[in-house]
Amino acid sequence: MATPGVSAVAPVPMNDLSMQHATIRKDIDEAIADVIGSCGFILGPRVKAFEEAYARYCGVKHCVGVSNGTDALILTLRALGVGPGDEVITTPYTFGATAEAICHVGARPVFVDVEDHHLCLDPALVAAAITERTKVILPVHIYGHPADIIALRQIAERHDIDVIEDAAQAQGARQGQATAGSMGRAGCFSFYPGKNLGAYGDAGGITTDDDALATHLRTLRNHGMPLAGPKFHYDELGYNNRMDGLQGAVLGVKLPHLEGWNERRRQIAQRYAELLAGVGDLRLPAEAIGARHVYHLYTVRTQQRDGLAEFLHGVGISTAVMYPLPLHLTDAYAFIGDGEGAHPVSEEACRRILSLPIFPEMADDTVDYVADQVCAFFAL
Repeated sequence: MATPGVSAVAPVPMNDLSMQHATIRKDIDEAIADVIGSCGFILGPRVKAFEEAYARYCGVKHCVGVSNGTDALILTLRALGVGPGDEVITTPYTFGATAEAICHVGARPVFVDVEDHHLCLDPALVAAAITERTKVILPVHIYGHPADIIALRQIAERHDIDVIEDAAQAQGARQGQATAGSMGRAGCFSFYPGKNLGAYGDAGGITTDDDALATHLRTLRNHGMPLAGPKFHYDELGYNNRMDGLQGAVLGVKLPHLEGWNERRRQIAQRYAELLAGVGDLRLPAEAIGARHVYHLYTVRTQQRDGLAEFLHGVGISTAVMYPLPLHLTDAYAFIGDGEGAHPVSEEACRRILSLPIFPEMADDTVDYVADQVCAFFAL
């Protein structure tokens, strides 16, 4: 059934946040006006209300609103005592913030390759990478597909180490009945505007069931000032990583729509899957048994990636390569010493991956247009 949205006439963007805003404009305007009227610009009641609602949504006791997803990772690592001399196992197939956060607390990223089906951290390789210095396993729910946290937690428990979820792309993803952000010691979210649940600027959040950890995070995000102590007394060195009230207001308006938006993304992904099955050498996204993929991105793999991207650009269809290089082959992480060939699945995926347009307001005829043009390229 077709839905209202972008027409089948090019151009077709990767995302169109203006269309989403049009559907919630009145509620957004009222929420922003409330923040301005109350002058609750930093933290404040709108942030608190969102934190409580998002914690309920994720099925945990706490959500700590912070300034962005990178700071969510840094604060969580710091609060868990990760620092110089420690190692954190993570994937090289991710946005730079994942490893950047590890380095910023003074620890060393240990890159482990991803499994080939879903491009998430490979538990079999993780087990072999643990040393006496390993403090945390940090998987990424890449593109909205949950990593195998059950297997990773079993490994972590055997070695008495923590699992932190990088859930920046996975608001609402699930493994069985567990929602992203509820499966590790903590979950770290980005609410960057283009995410499935996005603010109108930078914002992030940390979810956890650990009362002491949540208290520590709230202290760290606010310059190290204790929650119950007198103002301008500092228990430890902290950070200025508080969520803005305006972002809390926007996220609070958007959260009730998240399930519907995610379901529409899944419908679009299914339509792509039906229309692109067996086309050329395309390898389509896969969903693990028991997993709920929320398709922050719809990514295909093909040996003809660059030619396909150029062709689609020519007919007005935007695409993206996320990511052109695994982190171990970028200059910033050359010090790790993992040269070409160290993580072959990640390296091969970076050579072949291409993201097609997907966003909840995208109409069925637009999905059909994109799929038709992909088919046209492979028929040449």
